Amino acid sequence: MKAIMISGRTLGQGATCEAKTSPEFFKATSFCSLSEEDYSSLDLKEGGNVRVATPFGEVVVSARTDDGLPSGMIFIPMGPWANVLVGPNTGGCGTPQFKGVEADVASTDMLVKDVRELFGDLVEEKRRETS
Repeated sequence: MKAIMISGRTLGQGATCEAKTSPEFFKATSFCSLSEEDYSSLDLKEGGNVRVATPFGEVVVSARTDDGLPSGMIFIPMGPWANVLVGPNTGGCGTPQFKGVEADVASTDMLVKDVRELFGDLVEEKRRETS
């Protein structure tokens, strides 16, 4: 499914951001909210995961519904999983574009990586690219 990704701060993300390797931070930032319609169209089951891919990267995150989102839009809280998906362009302001990122979303049986696995894989990928 094609979607537009937005990201932003949440209470859970803000309350746990000082402990980025904690289970609480993981739970607060490693999810993707979708409209009920999109959740159903992806045939997701309770506790299901989605793979979100953009031109800049891809991640697996848990899926949940949000009645406030229109169909075709997803929300991922600011954090490591959203950071993988946004591009490096800051438009001169020093902050990447966390809103309006085109994404492909698909249901998956893959597991959500914790922050150490997520960035360990990215470091290894960069090593292979530069070798």
